[in-house]
Amino acid sequence: MYVVCAPDSFKGSMTARQAAAVMASGVREVLEAATTVELPIADGGEGFTDAVAAALGARLVATEVTDQRGTRHVAAFALATGPQDDGTAPRLAVLDVAATSGLERVPAAERRIFEFDTRGLGQLVLAALDAGAERLVIGIGGSSTNEAGAGMLAVLGVRFLDAQGTELPPTPAGLRELARVDASGLDPRLGRVSVQVACDVTNPLLGPSGASAVYGPQKGAGPDDVCELDAILARLVGCCGEDAARVAELPGSGAAGGLGWALQFFLDARLRPGLDLVAELVGLDEQLGFADLLVTAEGSVDQQTPHGKAIQRICEHAERAGVPVIVFGGRVDLEPGRLPGRVVELVTITPPGTPLAQALRQGPQNLRRAVVETLRRWSSLQPHQAAGRSSDSNG
Repeated sequence: MYVVCAPDSFKGSMTARQAAAVMASGVREVLEAATTVELPIADGGEGFTDAVAAALGARLVATEVTDQRGTRHVAAFALATGPQDDGTAPRLAVLDVAATSGLERVPAAERRIFEFDTRGLGQLVLAALDAGAERLVIGIGGSSTNEAGAGMLAVLGVRFLDAQGTELPPTPAGLRELARVDASGLDPRLGRVSVQVACDVTNPLLGPSGASAVYGPQKGAGPDDVCELDAILARLVGCCGEDAARVAELPGSGAAGGLGWALQFFLDARLRPGLDLVAELVGLDEQLGFADLLVTAEGSVDQQTPHGKAIQRICEHAERAGVPVIVFGGRVDLEPGRLPGRVVELVTITPPGTPLAQALRQGPQNLRRAVVETLRRWSSLQPHQAAGRSSDSNG
């Protein structure tokens, strides 16, 4: 029996790495001879680096950076040579914006969208380049900024100047006076690395579907602020020329307050759906080729899940591999038929009536208990379950 454990995180309760370990432990209690593979996953937001590092066996490199307010703190990027770890693959660095300027790092009452920037992400990129990274994978979900990556770009060597040639702060407030962008100092190493971005957002940079209008309000922007922020980003694009305007219209350029635009235009990055990129990095499809069962989980499995969330995409991968799936959630408000593939069961791990704080605190215990109880039911219905797919396929 070969079981793949591929959960997302349970926000406020477990990281994806912790959830995968808990699930694997529960599987082994029921199926003692089972081979369990832990593949924590994430779609590009909070926990992205940790999840990919755990699945790849990459080492985390701690780096001092500034957050969106300029406060120093320690963040980390993951460094690996590739799935084989044999030294022949390009050195891969995985990092995410949530660790440096994530929305969750600042309480709602303290969000100052005109003063926040992405310098911390630029500092992580520099640290990864210094460590010899030849390939960058960047998760850009969960940002608190709306400066089109100006902070990151400033750290990487781009200068933002007013009409007198004075360098401006790389924040929306500073960019109000922008007259010229000088990218001649951009770190030349960036021209020799490939950059992929985990991004599930398809918004353009500007306009009613752009970064400021759609995501600005959740980052602290009022109605009048949205109009001004959009004008500031338009000014920035105008200072970068016609190619910059063309990139501003591409899907995903409005992601992370315009960071998607900066990564595409200045770093020639390729944007990809987060779960698909992670699945490729961790070898999900290869593992499903051996699997008899996939168990996956996240904090809430609800009516939004079928609309491109991680669990839905995981089920798509399992469907292509012909592998049955059991889905666990802290709360579940969805019918199994709403997800693709052979979803055997959707399981709520939280006992009815449990207060939220208690449910979060007891998440690991509840998840393990639910996995054990569910696997006992499932395994009792499986003929020759110990043999696994590989034995069955060989007759």
